[in-house]
Amino acid sequence: MPTTTRSRTPVRALARLAVAAVLATGGALAAPAAAGAASPYERGPAPTNAILEASRGPFATSSYSVSSWSVTGFGGGVIYYPTSTAEGTFGAVAISPGYTATWSSLSWLGPRIASHGFVVIGIETYTLLDQPASRGRQLLAALDYLTQRSAVRGRIDSSRLAVAGHSMGGGGTLEAAAARPSLQAAVPLAPWNLDKTWSEVRVPTLIIGGEADTIAPVATHSIPFYTSIPASAEKAYLELDGASHFFPQVVNTPLAKQAVAWLKRFVDDDTRYEQFLCPGPSGSAIEEYRNTCPSS
Repeated sequence: MPTTTRSRTPVRALARLAVAAVLATGGALAAPAAAGAASPYERGPAPTNAILEASRGPFATSSYSVSSWSVTGFGGGVIYYPTSTAEGTFGAVAISPGYTATWSSLSWLGPRIASHGFVVIGIETYTLLDQPASRGRQLLAALDYLTQRSAVRGRIDSSRLAVAGHSMGGGGTLEAAAARPSLQAAVPLAPWNLDKTWSEVRVPTLIIGGEADTIAPVATHSIPFYTSIPASAEKAYLELDGASHFFPQVVNTPLAKQAVAWLKRFVDDDTRYEQFLCPGPSGSAIEEYRNTCPSS
């Protein structure tokens, strides 16, 4: 198992403290960090297995749809967000469906992730046949819309953004991470892409694959993608036992638990979640797990 002692936290924390100071002068949304918090972006209670495995996290959420004619750069979608701003602003995540699929195929992920303290946009793509490069551009356009024009932009810390996606949306997630290294996290799910090497990626990336995937077999997709990403970026690979290519399209607790822990750790700099990443998950649902432990 590769290891690295590189810590991303100090530089990122200093930059984010500057952003927090600016936000604090402009409104009540930027609440001060809790006394003694390791990161000013910790949101919610101390994590437990029960919290991460529950169907909803500690934040109440709401949602609304965005039509394709009201946005540019992607095909619309659904935005999910925490209803309370008492703890301050939140990081944001854009998620893309896969080839021939719509957001409805992944819609369970929207409120699940948002309820842990994120603003989430599940996008529709221009066409059902859009390739990974196009889906990557659309993910970034969706983040730009969220932070600049959406009705919830005041709830978002625009320095803390992430991308995720399934299949060709997972391939698009890698494309977005390569194109925008300022992203804080990427979570490709059963990713498909003709490009097998991603040495240019500098974004902390969690790849989740299915052992029985015959459309994007892990041996020719997820594993080479993972291997090619430099360890200095921080990376992890989770392979689900017996899972097909379509495992993200139904409620999947190991997927959700690991994805949320990854987003909390790297988007929120919340080291309380490190315990779920290193040494990482185990049990009958897990075929394999690799990580650049430790990541702090």
